[in-house]
Amino acid sequence: MSFTVPQELEKEIDERITHYPVSKRSAVLPILHALQHHFGYLSEEAVEWTAAKLELQPIKVLEVVTFYPGFRQEAPGKYHIRVCRTLSCAMAGSYELMEALCEKGEIDRSAVSHHHPIAVGKDGKFSIEFAECLASCGFGPVCMVNDEFHENVTPDKVEDLLSKYE
Repeated sequence: MSFTVPQELEKEIDERITHYPVSKRSAVLPILHALQHHFGYLSEEAVEWTAAKLELQPIKVLEVVTFYPGFRQEAPGKYHIRVCRTLSCAMAGSYELMEALCEKGEIDRSAVSHHHPIAVGKDGKFSIEFAECLASCGFGPVCMVNDEFHENVTPDKVEDLLSKYE
């Protein structure tokens, strides 16, 4: 396997596994979170590595990856944008926000599907996807750029928002 986990990350993962002495399988979620945080997404090799680490069949890990929408199986852009599409944000204009972000960020979402929810711009700088409830229903539309939260982002504010990530 060409997939290599840095020694410090593997040490952290080994420590997380000790929190689940009865069933190592219960450590799947914390391990996947750690790997995605480090690599940006969960590759097929990351799934296989996790399965080997926990002595599981890879399908058991893949089931978890494909069930939770927070896990990505494709590399995002340098700046990953998540736009809330839950009812209150949708009513406040999140679909219009998505269109404006794609236009200004030069991102084509035409190939987006349930299994491939992320669209990456041509230059790899920005990627985007819809997210379910970002927990700021009174201040929509909301989005996150990497781990930075932005409220009341209307289409006319998109250019200023994206310029912060130049």
